[in-house]
Amino acid sequence: MAVHRSLYTPEFSASSFLVQDSRDLYLRLLGHVRPHWKGFVLALAATALAAATDPLFPALMKPLLDKGFGQQGNDWMAWLPLAIVGIFILRGIASFLASYGMSWVANRVIMDLRQLMFERLMRLPTTYFDANPSSVPATRIAYDVNNVAMAATSTLTVVIRDSLSVLGLVGWLLYLNWKLTLISLAVIPLIGFIIRGFSARLRRLSLAAQDGMAQMNQVLHESIKGQKVVKIFGGEAHATSRFGKVNNALRGYSMRQGLAAAAITPLTQILASIALAIVVYVALQQSASNETTVGSFVSFITAMLLLLAPLKHLADINAPLQRGLAAAESVFRMLDETAEVDSGTVALGHARGVIEFTGVSLRYAGAERDALTRIDLHIRPGETVALVGPSGGGKSSLVNLVPRFYHPGGGQIRIDGHDIETLTLQSLRAGIAHVSQDVFLFDDTIAANIAYGGRRGAGRAEIEAAARAANALEFIEQLPEGFDTLIGENGGRLSGGQRQRLAIARAILKDAPILILDEATSALDNESERQVQAALEELMRGRTTLVIAHRLSTIERADRIVVLSNGRIAEIGSHNELLAAAGLYSHLYKLQFETND
Repeated sequence: MAVHRSLYTPEFSASSFLVQDSRDLYLRLLGHVRPHWKGFVLALAATALAAATDPLFPALMKPLLDKGFGQQGNDWMAWLPLAIVGIFILRGIASFLASYGMSWVANRVIMDLRQLMFERLMRLPTTYFDANPSSVPATRIAYDVNNVAMAATSTLTVVIRDSLSVLGLVGWLLYLNWKLTLISLAVIPLIGFIIRGFSARLRRLSLAAQDGMAQMNQVLHESIKGQKVVKIFGGEAHATSRFGKVNNALRGYSMRQGLAAAAITPLTQILASIALAIVVYVALQQSASNETTVGSFVSFITAMLLLLAPLKHLADINAPLQRGLAAAESVFRMLDETAEVDSGTVALGHARGVIEFTGVSLRYAGAERDALTRIDLHIRPGETVALVGPSGGGKSSLVNLVPRFYHPGGGQIRIDGHDIETLTLQSLRAGIAHVSQDVFLFDDTIAANIAYGGRRGAGRAEIEAAARAANALEFIEQLPEGFDTLIGENGGRLSGGQRQRLAIARAILKDAPILILDEATSALDNESERQVQAALEELMRGRTTLVIAHRLSTIERADRIVVLSNGRIAEIGSHNELLAAAGLYSHLYKLQFETND
């Protein structure tokens, strides 16, 4: 799993990136082109045809100069101008088909890779999202894939077209004058050496730039989402400084990439010019001794000049190719992330709601101590169990084990007698509903947010019944478009209480036998809390419920209260029993009561 640096220190070293084998990486990339091989082959054929026209123009120069000027009886030479036009018409059609065909394949590859990456994202475990800021997968899916498609298609088009052009032109040069051609070819190994020397550096810089882009997106995301906090605490300068550091680091990598890419072209052109100068000198010597004709010399020079363009393209292709391979590393790194383990084979069905924790322990990766230590707890069907205790006591850790967001390091959790590790994830999570203080709603209609996921096919009558049970129907009906009202990003057009009631309606419609409530009323005003609490009581009826609460007054009627401290169960009992015991719960309750007074 990737290690991501602090956004406050964006100056990371490009040399720290491990570069994978280019050949294996490129072959894997071409594997994603294979499903679209017909379009790919047609585009390559058009590319080859366009490249084949390159030697034709210099080939026409020789008879035009040797036999076309001052010669009689060469009526067929009148067709040469038409032949020139025909060559460029053929070249234009072939170039258009090649360009359009590769664009079609590239966009298909982009779509396929993005779909695969998103599907992988949906199957990644919670630990991945704990370790990676949201900007990392977002940047890879939205940005890196474009460069991958360029490496798989556009750069390959250039390589094939210009390589064939070079071969055709070199073949014609050899036919005209093999001595001059060998002099010209002497610079190719030097050009190859230069390109190879810059390749690894370009690749490392591209990887670093992609990581910098992910960091920039993270700073943007936090600054936009937290704009109220930024403004109220006067954090504009700090936010601007953070962005400036990341922005400058990204500029630095882009400039170093530009420097490496820009150096290749003039170096190759200087070498080519030296070869051309030598060729001209030798050709003049040959002309003086009648070893070559004017037509042959002009044809040779024309072919050499035409050779410079494909050689330049082949030299320039290294930079986008290395960017594409760097992007491919980033994309494949995400595709190779280990998906959430689902080794279960038992389908749970509609659970009764018996939950048993036996000797359960949990330690997060990199933590110095256990988050939970040997938890033993038996929860009966339909029972409401509240989890309370100081912050960091293990309340959220305990409930997050039930839907297998994390796996215990020791012990066993059973639902209706089944070890949850033996249950399929789909059937396990189908039996659990979750409502938290951090309600997440989608930028969609109210109806779509209530009938989400497995219940997206629910009828309007069922949706309205769920909204009524959640005390949400009244405010929904007052909206201009009712259930078809768009609520904005994360329900931004609704109040906190309204958003919470929509989340409860979603849980009611799911009708799961096990319910997890995580501080579902902690962030609400008194009136909203009253409405939401009434909706929660309707939701909890007949369900096994785990309630996390800091406001102890909201869980006084729970069947049992479990007090967690430092990852261990400190006390268990009803509200009155725990008050009478004068232990940790009593201390917390009195402290909260005194604070409220």
